Amino acid sequence: MTDTRSENRLFWENEERLLDERISQAVWPGGQKALERLAKQGKRPVRDLIQMLIDPGTQFYELSVIAGFGMGYPGVDDVPCAGIVTGLGKIHGNWTMIIANDSRVKAGTYFPITLKKHLRAQRIAERCGLNCVYIADSGGAFLPMQADVFPDEDHFGAMFYNMARMSAKGLKQITLSTGGNTAGGAYIVFMACEAVMIDKLAYSFLGGPPLVKAATGEVISAENLGGARVHTQISGGADHFCKTQEEAIATVRNILAFEQPQKLQTFRFAEVPPRVPPETIYEILPPIIHQGINTRAFLETIADDSYFMEYKKNYAPGRGDNIVTGKIRIKGIETGIIASNGLGIIFVEAARKATEFIVRCSYDKCPLIFIQSSPGYMVGSESEHMGIGKYGADMVRAVSCAQVPKIQLVIGPDNGAANYGMCGRAYHPHFLFSTMRARTSVMSGRSAAEVLLTIEQRKREIKGKPMTEEEIAEFKKKMIDKYDGEAHPFFCGARLLTDRVLKFNQIRDWLAMALEVSLLQPIGEPSFGNMRF
Repeated sequence: MTDTRSENRLFWENEERLLDERISQAVWPGGQKALERLAKQGKRPVRDLIQMLIDPGTQFYELSVIAGFGMGYPGVDDVPCAGIVTGLGKIHGNWTMIIANDSRVKAGTYFPITLKKHLRAQRIAERCGLNCVYIADSGGAFLPMQADVFPDEDHFGAMFYNMARMSAKGLKQITLSTGGNTAGGAYIVFMACEAVMIDKLAYSFLGGPPLVKAATGEVISAENLGGARVHTQISGGADHFCKTQEEAIATVRNILAFEQPQKLQTFRFAEVPPRVPPETIYEILPPIIHQGINTRAFLETIADDSYFMEYKKNYAPGRGDNIVTGKIRIKGIETGIIASNGLGIIFVEAARKATEFIVRCSYDKCPLIFIQSSPGYMVGSESEHMGIGKYGADMVRAVSCAQVPKIQLVIGPDNGAANYGMCGRAYHPHFLFSTMRARTSVMSGRSAAEVLLTIEQRKREIKGKPMTEEEIAEFKKKMIDKYDGEAHPFFCGARLLTDRVLKFNQIRDWLAMALEVSLLQPIGEPSFGNMRF
């Protein structure tokens, strides 16, 4: 047992070193040379500005750090961190969404993944009732892909649409311009509730000097066309003139100092650390992704006092306990748990139990955390006759309609309809986190290989050219590599299918943050559609 636990730890520590390497590539694009270029411009790295902006001694919870790798855009394979930093930090004690261009990545240009990340951050902010601070330094849209970032409803204009709607709801939109903001990007400054610009660093104009000359023949400098003095003293497009980045950061903090304190829409108990250290996760989760897990042991590492009040613990042994349900507290916040257990296959009994508990938590106005490690719902004639489709649909319906905050954490297989019933991305969780053990795809590589091989063999037999053993082996390997590769957390994280790939020892802190932020808004009344009990 001890050897197995040690082997597990070594395996996951190595996997997380790979994650650290990917994060380092995202956080330090261009290396030392890029930092030296910033210094010559009188600029600090964007994460330094964010640390100055948030309250001293508090953490910045950066989202989607590994977004943008391996995207294969025209002439650009990697867009480190999607070229934009987003995340949550406290300013004068209030949770705030921070959205900051990183000019080291293609001058802060917006690729499709940049835009997706920006809009995701705004959606979180609007849903959770958060003010937004934009640190703007962008060259605008990536022009070779204009058809993919400009004209549609979730494209470039949606950023400003969201700013307008959040402002109308009383959510402050504050822009600190610390660089160039041209064409559509200029609206980040002009759409703000209040805008701060820095002398000789910040520029904002609908058309830059080259375009102005081409269109009108006028020759003018960027400073005289749309610099900080122009917009704070002449046009009125910005509100606060600052001479340095440090002064500008202090100004943003002063603006937000007048905001009323946020209130948690639930009772918070005193925090009690887990009796089982969170580090134990490294020992209890097996490296083999489709090997069964002991979810109750996992919950002991994240729950206050390691206490889990389980619901229907003894219901349908061997079938009902492939999902465990119940309540825990995380840093004093009560939350309902829907968690895969064992091999995680969802039988009829497990689906019924999960549905019932989701509905109960909805009436209790208790947030839900879905801990996903399931390859899917049980198949076969027995399950179909027992109503797996019907009861699985009830589970999906309950997840869809539950009005309480929902958070998903993926710690294993995340396949097929189990992705739906366990609150995957399409079911709008407030936050979605994964780990290096997560594998999200329609099915495992092995299952996909068998299904697709059957189809391929049938096609080849019709043509009178049956597959050889070598061709079968090659085909299966190709499909396994493809599906398992696309299920990997690096692939999913790059495409923003998760809000953060977490280390095991980060899980408790991040879940606590997500619960707190998600509970800043009042919880509505429950309402469910046509259930098929």
